[in-house]
Amino acid sequence: MILQEKIQAQLPEWRERIKKLAKDHSEVKVAEVNIGQIVGGMRDIKSLLTDVSFVDPAEGIRFRGMSIPEVLKSLSKGRGNKMPLVGGLYYLLMIGEVPTREQALEVEAEWAKRSELPDYVYKMLKAMPKDTHPMILFTQAVMALARDSAFTKKYHEGMKKDAYWEPALEDSMNLTAKLPVIAAFIYRYKYFGEKKKPRYNPKLDYGANFSKMMGVSDRKGYAELARLYFILHSDHESGNVSAHATHLVGSSLADIYYAFSAGMCGLAGPLHGLANQECLGWLLDVHKKFGGVPSRDDLYKFAWDTLNSGKVIPGYGHAVLRVPDPRFTAQMEFAKKHFPQDELIRLADMVFDVVPAVLKEQGKAKNPAPNVDAISGTLQYYYGVREFDFYTVLFGVGRALGVTANYVWARALGQPLERPKSLTTKMLEDIVARSAEPA
Repeated sequence: MILQEKIQAQLPEWRERIKKLAKDHSEVKVAEVNIGQIVGGMRDIKSLLTDVSFVDPAEGIRFRGMSIPEVLKSLSKGRGNKMPLVGGLYYLLMIGEVPTREQALEVEAEWAKRSELPDYVYKMLKAMPKDTHPMILFTQAVMALARDSAFTKKYHEGMKKDAYWEPALEDSMNLTAKLPVIAAFIYRYKYFGEKKKPRYNPKLDYGANFSKMMGVSDRKGYAELARLYFILHSDHESGNVSAHATHLVGSSLADIYYAFSAGMCGLAGPLHGLANQECLGWLLDVHKKFGGVPSRDDLYKFAWDTLNSGKVIPGYGHAVLRVPDPRFTAQMEFAKKHFPQDELIRLADMVFDVVPAVLKEQGKAKNPAPNVDAISGTLQYYYGVREFDFYTVLFGVGRALGVTANYVWARALGQPLERPKSLTTKMLEDIVARSAEPA
């Protein structure tokens, strides 16, 4: 497998770099931690290691050092005006190099070979009550696949630590190959009562297969949106809930199925993966109130009414970014290219013009610019995927690309069990008291 060969070639140098840092520079201070960070959810504490992605406050997410525009441009070479192959993005995340078209297609071919879902997964999903939330179904399906984990099997056979990454990669390829099938089946079964198994066509790529299995008309390019959506939602450093939960559980040497399931349980939380549907809901409320796209002045007043009622305007603000999220920009550009006259897209564009100014006037938001959630649900809505509670499943399929790449490299570099130290409230109060004493 091409990914295995490329990682194998890189490992000696990477392992030496990590060994040198741990042995020769372990006492070098990186950052200080204050009480506000401890009681505020560890915000901005620099304590995680990943080379897969980094969020630059001024430029947004960087995949292997490349910005979103650079990634989309580089991976699109040779594809005309089409979006990059998801297999190309996965190669980039795993290897750290822009793949050739042939290398991207090799990843796509591997996924096609591994995409078949075991019968017991379908039986389990069909046995659940029809009103079960799709994220519960999604997470259960992933957990069920742990039955066939290559990593768990090899671990119990006594494999050496240096080899952990190989079955980890095998599991990750199997998992990412099956997720579009799982998601599409849940969608067609839960909302339309269809029981047939989705079929992955080896002649089509990841995005086109997902579009076809979802039963969404591709007349206007849903396969293109699927490619873009999965790429943009793939990774976001290791500190967000879904990525960190996956990393934390994986550090115990649990297989990727256990680890990714933990990440998806975190993604299902209202403060993480539900934001896109909340943003769309707010746009629909505006559209309904005014019977279409309001005037700029009406939108300005509605935004203030939202804030004055004690609510927030979803989709605006970011924990790290201080500029408009490039993932928002990429999706807005896609929408303006494919369906610029759609009223919700026009409304979202007006919100982008009006709401940051309102938030600046209010003075509470450090970053009043839009994040990825401000537009992602709106694009799904346009193509007829209007079941809001399914949106987090879509997010999960994309997020798997980044967290599995991190998981493989964590095992390859021998990253240890993650175990931070805790303090009591009394200990923090004592620290405060000592800091106030005269020197």
